[in-house]
Amino acid sequence: MNAPLIPSEIAAIEQEMIALRHSIHAHPELAYEEFVTSDLVAQRLQEWGYEVHRGLGGTGVIGTLKAGSGSRRLGLRADMDALPIHETTGLDYASRVPGKMHACGHDGHTAMLLTAARHLAQTRNFDGTLHLIFQPAEEGLAGAKRMIEEGLFDLFPCDAVFAMHNMPGHPTGKFGFRSGAFMASSDTVVIDIDGRGGHGAVPHKTVDPVVVCANLVLALQTIVSRNVAPLDMAIITVGAIHAGEAPNVIPQTAQMRLSVRALRPEVRDLLQERITALAHAQAAVYGATARVDYQRRYPVLVNDAAMTEFAESVARDWVGEEGVIANLDPLTGSEDFAFMLEHCAGSYLIIGNGDGEGGCMVHNPGYDFNDDCLALGAAYWVKLAERFLRG
Repeated sequence: MNAPLIPSEIAAIEQEMIALRHSIHAHPELAYEEFVTSDLVAQRLQEWGYEVHRGLGGTGVIGTLKAGSGSRRLGLRADMDALPIHETTGLDYASRVPGKMHACGHDGHTAMLLTAARHLAQTRNFDGTLHLIFQPAEEGLAGAKRMIEEGLFDLFPCDAVFAMHNMPGHPTGKFGFRSGAFMASSDTVVIDIDGRGGHGAVPHKTVDPVVVCANLVLALQTIVSRNVAPLDMAIITVGAIHAGEAPNVIPQTAQMRLSVRALRPEVRDLLQERITALAHAQAAVYGATARVDYQRRYPVLVNDAAMTEFAESVARDWVGEEGVIANLDPLTGSEDFAFMLEHCAGSYLIIGNGDGEGGCMVHNPGYDFNDDCLALGAAYWVKLAERFLRG
């Protein structure tokens, strides 16, 4: 259905680029370990005439291509890292590295941008400077932040920056957009409870940190239900509690680990204030003490209104109304592209990964990027780059 929309030059290399995606998929590398992937990316970009810079973020690669005399500068970003998951797809090109897999489609994101890079280098139908940013360590270790701290936008200034993520559950190849807050902040909280250990047969002579944790789990949920406005999104998940080893010993200490998310910076600040206060108060009620390590990780991802409107218009003019999902609901997942959007106007969009084969949710051992998206995603990058960098 979408084949006529794809430039013939991209259609001609589609199978080759799918094979490249499969090769990346079979050799996954975790955050800051993307050595083989970054070598592959750098080699291809150099072959196609890009000026290649390596080393930002450790394994990051930036390919720069200039055409004409235009002064506009565009950044397009793809992530490269895999996840510590054991793949169960049974595919011919399944991960050959036990315990590691491309369970989020970063292999597809890299292949899409490389495909676009090849076409743009061949045609050079733009006027300005194109920076292709291949980023390491999106999965939890903030590769985008590290690249920025090491001079990304100082060395490669951009007037706008864009990124795309595949999204299972949406029709294959449809492009989705949302202006403003699109993805949640993500913070990690570690709460250590110090009590007084002792024999399980004489609990009155102890201060039981497990009881503190049990009550704190329930109390934390009142922050969402009673402190956060009902129309605001907030999530507090207690993902782990560690305490003790033996059934007849009340431990001296216990530890809770939380994941905390919000869609507004003000709500994010409120959650930190209330979680910290509540942990200390609950511990004090039982005669214990609490230490709270509040780790602010990924900020709210906020799409620039004008850049989102521009990105959506590129898709709408190309694939029509039926190929666009406008005003998507916000996502409660998080993305370190949020750091780039704090420094440069831009937008983060999705491409539907489908519901059928390969349509299970990301971060699942049975997930796979849908190859039917590759040429479409690459062609969209070409359309956007040519429109933004018009002569």
